[in-house]
Amino acid sequence: MAMSEKPTVAVTGGSGFTGGALVKKLLGEGYPVRALYRNASKIPPVEGLTIIEGELNDDAALAKLVEGCDTVFHIAAMYRTDGFPEEYRKINYEATMQLLAAAKQAGVRRFVYTSTIGVHGSVKDTPSDENAPFMPMDIYQESKVQAELAVREEGTKGEIETVVIRPCGIYGPGDMRMFKIFSMLQKNIFMFVGNGRPNFHPVYVDDLVQGIILGMTVPEARNDVFIIGAADYVPLREYVATAARTIGARPPWLKLPYGFMKLVAHGFEIVFRPLGISPPLHRRRLGFYSSNRAFSIEKARRVLGYKPQFGLEEGFRNTVEWYYQQGLLKRKVS
Repeated sequence: MAMSEKPTVAVTGGSGFTGGALVKKLLGEGYPVRALYRNASKIPPVEGLTIIEGELNDDAALAKLVEGCDTVFHIAAMYRTDGFPEEYRKINYEATMQLLAAAKQAGVRRFVYTSTIGVHGSVKDTPSDENAPFMPMDIYQESKVQAELAVREEGTKGEIETVVIRPCGIYGPGDMRMFKIFSMLQKNIFMFVGNGRPNFHPVYVDDLVQGIILGMTVPEARNDVFIIGAADYVPLREYVATAARTIGARPPWLKLPYGFMKLVAHGFEIVFRPLGISPPLHRRRLGFYSSNRAFSIEKARRVLGYKPQFGLEEGFRNTVEWYYQQGLLKRKVS
């Protein structure tokens, strides 16, 4: 099928991990893609890709981005930066509303919004599903709840279709968040905070991209919400132990008291934030060790036809191989 036979789509966050994987997959499937980048000079020309330079809160750039598009995929967000509430609100909520308004004005059919399972915080039920209550645990998650609710409300008005995708813990080749864990494991300096018993639900980036694209193509996804994750969730200690085995490292055994480390993190925040410096440790990072993240993906299977293809061991092998190729990790010599 020729590229022109498929509708044009728009993507934010194309220079990021998930957004970049999505753009690559869409182009590979023959979709003309318009993508927003903060610095277009760093993006090499690619057939089928129209590069739009601008910021997320730039109305002119957003209008240009969505012009003539059938679907908008909103991936970009403020995530890792240890910012202030007003910064998260500006990027994760206000810019989302600006983009949605531009999409409606341009006559876009469907708006696919990437949220997060973090909106549920630490779930009580194992597994939980899309109906679990919102329990955001930090300013990032709060801003995503705010944006998600607004997007879903717009979908009820009949002017534009909306789909909300809540990814589980994303990893895969190109991911630098998991690299920190692999690097510490290889150096034998990884330490658990707490007992490692809470569940962790990962999703390989290719599986997530599959789910996001289904959010565009499946008619029944209209104005609905879907959790996209791997087929299985595991206790955090097993997740980390699998990572250790993948690189031939010893599973970590040292555990630090969670309550004590939370006090330490809070102290760092009190000292460093007034100085405009990111704390070396803050409470949000500790959520990785304490939050129960265990979800059912039955709804995505049933409505979207979502079929995760990657188990944790294969996914980690692929991820680590990329780290080796990039020179980020050194192969273990027998």
